[in-house]
Amino acid sequence: MKNEMPFSELCITTNFTFLTGASHPEEYVQRACELGLPALAVADANSVAGVVRAHAAARGIARSGGTPPRVIPGARLVTRDGLEAVALPRDRAAWAGLCRMLSAGRLRTTRGGCDLTLEDLLDRGAGLELLLTPPRTPTADGGAGAWASRAQRLSRRFPGSVALAMAPEYDGADGARFDIWAGLAARLDIPTVATARPRMHAGHRRRLADVLTAIRLGTRVDALGRAALANAECRLRSEAEMRRLFARHATAVDRAGDIAARCAFSLDDLRYDYPSEVTGGEDPDTRLRRLAGAGLARRYPAGAPERVRGMMEHELTLIARLSYAPYFLTVHDIVDFARSRGILCQGRGSAANSVVCYSLGITEVSPEIGTMVFERFVSEARDEPPDIDVDFEHERREEVIQHIYEKYGRHRAGLCATVIHYRGKRAVREVGRAMGLSEDTLAAMSSQIWGFGSLKGTEDARLREIGLDPDDPRLSRTMALIAEIQGFPRHLSQHVGGFVITEGRLDELAPVENATMEGRTVIPWDKDDLDTLGILKIDILALGMLSCLRRAFQLIRDHHRQDFTLATLPPEDPATYAMLGRADSLGVFQVESRAQMNFLPRMRPRTFYDLVIQVAIVRPGPIQGDMVHPYLRRRSGEEVVTFPSDALGAVLGKTLGVPLFQEQAMQIAIIGAGFSPEEADRLRRALATFRRLGNISEMRARFLAGMAANGYPPEFAERCFAQIEGFGSYGFPESHAASFALLVYASAWVKRHHPGIFACALLNSQPMGFYAPAQIIRDAREHGVEVRPVCVNASYWDNVMEADGRGGLALRLGFRQIRGLPQDEAGWIAAARGNGYRSVEDLWRRAGLAPAMIARLAEADAFASLGVTRRDALWAARALSGPAPLPLFARDIDGEGTTEAAVTLPPMTLGEQVVADYATLRMSLRAHPVALLRPLLTPGGD
Repeated sequence: MKNEMPFSELCITTNFTFLTGASHPEEYVQRACELGLPALAVADANSVAGVVRAHAAARGIARSGGTPPRVIPGARLVTRDGLEAVALPRDRAAWAGLCRMLSAGRLRTTRGGCDLTLEDLLDRGAGLELLLTPPRTPTADGGAGAWASRAQRLSRRFPGSVALAMAPEYDGADGARFDIWAGLAARLDIPTVATARPRMHAGHRRRLADVLTAIRLGTRVDALGRAALANAECRLRSEAEMRRLFARHATAVDRAGDIAARCAFSLDDLRYDYPSEVTGGEDPDTRLRRLAGAGLARRYPAGAPERVRGMMEHELTLIARLSYAPYFLTVHDIVDFARSRGILCQGRGSAANSVVCYSLGITEVSPEIGTMVFERFVSEARDEPPDIDVDFEHERREEVIQHIYEKYGRHRAGLCATVIHYRGKRAVREVGRAMGLSEDTLAAMSSQIWGFGSLKGTEDARLREIGLDPDDPRLSRTMALIAEIQGFPRHLSQHVGGFVITEGRLDELAPVENATMEGRTVIPWDKDDLDTLGILKIDILALGMLSCLRRAFQLIRDHHRQDFTLATLPPEDPATYAMLGRADSLGVFQVESRAQMNFLPRMRPRTFYDLVIQVAIVRPGPIQGDMVHPYLRRRSGEEVVTFPSDALGAVLGKTLGVPLFQEQAMQIAIIGAGFSPEEADRLRRALATFRRLGNISEMRARFLAGMAANGYPPEFAERCFAQIEGFGSYGFPESHAASFALLVYASAWVKRHHPGIFACALLNSQPMGFYAPAQIIRDAREHGVEVRPVCVNASYWDNVMEADGRGGLALRLGFRQIRGLPQDEAGWIAAARGNGYRSVEDLWRRAGLAPAMIARLAEADAFASLGVTRRDALWAARALSGPAPLPLFARDIDGEGTTEAAVTLPPMTLGEQVVADYATLRMSLRAHPVALLRPLLTPGGD
């Protein structure tokens, strides 16, 4: 009689066992649904990185009205002792133990490794179902020995929780092998359980599985030998197939269903608690209300308008109802720490577009500027954590990151991961090498990677253009595999700054491991996984312009006695907008690219909200969605501003009926197509992952049907979806655009009113932006700034502003501009300078620099103020050797003492000087290189 518990697959390997598994977790879930499997366990090697993807796929099937398999989270534990076991938690406590076990193994080694031992399993295996992998090639006695001894220790430690997993090898010897394994299990007094141990969801992935193996082993597919799959049988199987394969061991098939039933734990059971952030006995809501109230009083010294006070009360009520107060307090405390250290920062993100964040000082942008309401970002309908990103000075962000680790502890805070997927050139090169293509062929293919699309004819034409035959069998198979591997995870990397902070132990929520960068730890889930599970993430990001602005504000304070912050800059300055309208924006945040410079004269921003639009409109999304020209025509009065309906008019009013922001695209789906907020968010995610998973067709049909049901013409609905689709992963949220627009305005204001200080701060914040120091200096001189050369008697490491003798300021270049001169060496020059150096040897004697460093200064013409030419200084530097001379043999300050015979060196021409300047400083204050060639380029020499 058939067992009441149907077969469940308990040991699938996804492509998150990198370069081994040949199918996405989502594909396994969909295939399991088709096969009628009630449950399946995701068990990647020493990892739970792919579990959330499977969990989300099951949720999606359920939302669509299907019956998904139950996803059992787990991991395949591979120990250094030679023991391998699939670990499946029965409850939340067992999941915590599994995560801590994996954390222990991963923290013992470098990024990507895991060093587990049998003792780890014995210490933290409580509550786990452990399915042991038997010796691969058993002997007649079942392979008893060291393996059996370890297995027996586990079975005695956890009676009733250990089984022996039997999987077919499909080599004709499975029947005999199963009998041997069953005998081994009997001697160990543990049961057997059947598994197909699939590496792919369907057999058609066999070729790709072999390519992945070849990439992992660094060899070619045709040299894999026994490492290649013998056939395509290692796939997910139905219960009927499993009963046929295990005809003599039917109880092993039955037992898989029994074990699955005992593993009741689901990722839905994970309860994530924000850090309470309770201080002084106040509960989070009370503390947030107090801090927000005090901040509002600071923002509006004369009293906040009634509308603003009403907005804040509404937000605080909603935050309290959703228990999000700790989140806002966490962000506030991090920002407060940064400001206490003088680190400039600026918050952005959907939830940052709120009166609460404005009052707390998280952002300097008033929420009155935006058009979106708070519920669209923090709402009961979406049931997701709010989103706030905070940008910090790029040179000082590490101080903030280490503060978070110190405050919460590494057991409560960690960075999330970023999944690096196969795309473009990497896919071509790695698959091509595995398939045996030559490096010349791969280089030619990589040069055309932008053209590889889904249209076969177009692809073939481009291959022929570079001299390749698309009909060649090997090349044709390679191209098919390149297309198939697109979107496959290659490895996990560290997110740029997404922190997960917990009230309890983070390593009981997810495994923690070392990052590549010293002093950082990460968890294996990316931002989409965290969104799926409703886990808080705070992005601690780096922004070079904040470093530049902090330096600029300090220089203004030092030289003009004016104290500015992002919040106190003079607003809506006409001169600043006029400068931007002329596209005079070199170095200005976000609008310094050639595309932005070309657009500025057409846009001619006159208000802050114009800058918000300027930031968002020159993006791939609006451009691909054909939104730019309609907006410009409407703005200039060439086209009548119309709205398809009053409801959509309320959404698109500020952008003249053209959707420019991600929030507007989602609102079109909600209002126009009748999407729920949850469906709109799924549309956003589908667009963001379309290139990886290609999962947009279902959402398109739903959108068009919804628009038709609400009375919108089909052509309008098609155009709307094309515009929304144009956003893809490039759509820009209005809240982010507003925060960036503030930095655009701040940097433009400094450039307009203090061009020398702006150039100085920009140079001291390099590397950043689009432009080299030579271009920044040329632009500053065009704005009337006097730029002075590097000088051993006047320069410091950083570029500085100094009095120009006429009541103004000049920009003095610093030692940082000299190629190859370390900062610590430059520090000695300024420290030992006193009243100034008198000669090359005087600097060498007093500053103690190595002769090679003196030569670098000489090559940069840093001794010119001493009346020493570049060649004379270099001659003197070459004469130095060894340590600084003893006083008896050194020249005194009057130049007397041991001397060399004088030499007369020929003076350098202007062209030689310019070439030497660029070789050492990457710029020249003497002339532009093209100016030297003008007589040759211009007829008549004019």
